[in-house]
Amino acid sequence: MSGGKIHIRDRDAIIQSLRAGVVPRRGQQHIQVGRAKEVEILANDIDRIADGGSSIRFVIGAYGSGKTFFLNLVRSIGLEKKLVAVHADLTPDRRIFSTGGHARALYAELMRNVSTRSRPDGGGLAGVVERFVSSALSEARRRSVEPAVVLRERMGVLSEMVGGYDFAHVIECYWRGHDSGDEHLKRDAVRWLRAEFSTKTDARKALGVRTIIDDSTVYDHLKLMAAFVRLAGFGGLLVCLDELVNLYKMSNGRARNTNYEQILRILNDCLQGTAEGIGFLLSGTPEFLTDTRRGLFSYQALQSRLAENTFASDDLVDHTGPVIRLANLSPEDIYVLLMNIRRVYAGGDADRYLVPDEALRAFMDHCSQRIGDAYFRTPRNTIKQFVHLLAILEQNPGRTWTELISRSDIEPDENPDDQPLPEDAEADETGADRDDDDLESFRL
Repeated sequence: MSGGKIHIRDRDAIIQSLRAGVVPRRGQQHIQVGRAKEVEILANDIDRIADGGSSIRFVIGAYGSGKTFFLNLVRSIGLEKKLVAVHADLTPDRRIFSTGGHARALYAELMRNVSTRSRPDGGGLAGVVERFVSSALSEARRRSVEPAVVLRERMGVLSEMVGGYDFAHVIECYWRGHDSGDEHLKRDAVRWLRAEFSTKTDARKALGVRTIIDDSTVYDHLKLMAAFVRLAGFGGLLVCLDELVNLYKMSNGRARNTNYEQILRILNDCLQGTAEGIGFLLSGTPEFLTDTRRGLFSYQALQSRLAENTFASDDLVDHTGPVIRLANLSPEDIYVLLMNIRRVYAGGDADRYLVPDEALRAFMDHCSQRIGDAYFRTPRNTIKQFVHLLAILEQNPGRTWTELISRSDIEPDENPDDQPLPEDAEADETGADRDDDDLESFRL
């Protein structure tokens, strides 16, 4: 493949991530293959968010089909188009809705992972607030008025939103700390925005506010943050939530349904256009979507809104709905992917390729013989083994690829989503420990 040199930092980040079997956070454009139509659709969604609209997409694909990579790719496109992106994985301790601190933990993780084009690896929340304050100070100097006047004018729209009054007050506290050189006050303001205050007493003592970001206000504060980043000069907020299968794996039906109700609220706001400047990307497996006992389709209102177009088929596609199904990669896609990895490993220099083209075909044939079509349907282990092969060839110049490929011990990727969550991690805060799903259809 042709192309320019690849920066050493990008090259190392990609190789180390692929070798560990995880998705690289930077340089995705160097190894992206296929799914051009899906990327185009999501790019249009990003443009809609930047124009003040809203969007929600459910990225559905089998385990190992590349959902996390796809989310990171779309996230990088959003950053290039001046959006602020936040991302987090759902876990037993991080949920969309909870009454035991799990939703606040998810929000805190999202705020720790605030990314901008200048801070693509996260930790950009303080920079967003600083940019807002700096632009307000510049406007105040230009108009020859007090900075507090400009700040209150700009944040007037926030005060009208749910929780907006205290949110605006916290931003004003940050400005006071910026103006007086009080770093402690600035840190407390950022802590509040990150949902790191666990009690209202501590927040009132530090900042003079009467509320904190808790489980019941997480979605409201995401909408506040979307409005705030637009005031700071960004296009909008892109929220990426991965591993939603953890909701599907919850055995407590009441806790699971409350999370689905919150998803329904977000879906309604985005589809009806009541949310502004915000987009959601939620990824999960087909079972998470279509299982009528535990998945999203177990909630009738969600099933009716997420049902696919009945006219769609294998040769008739419709990408206007909220659900995007990621097709598995083809053998041709895997071949291009291996070529891209070879190029990345060589830093973009064709003269430093460690294996020729015939080695790629031989490696794919070997993988096909060992694990069948799983080598391209769930290619995580295929990619790991190929990177291991290149590492051995690089560090042992006397070896040849022909003698090493046959020694490659590749196994099919096992799906950990088949295992339920431990019961102690799922117990509902209301005190119900078990689900009644098995008895819901019982009749006397």
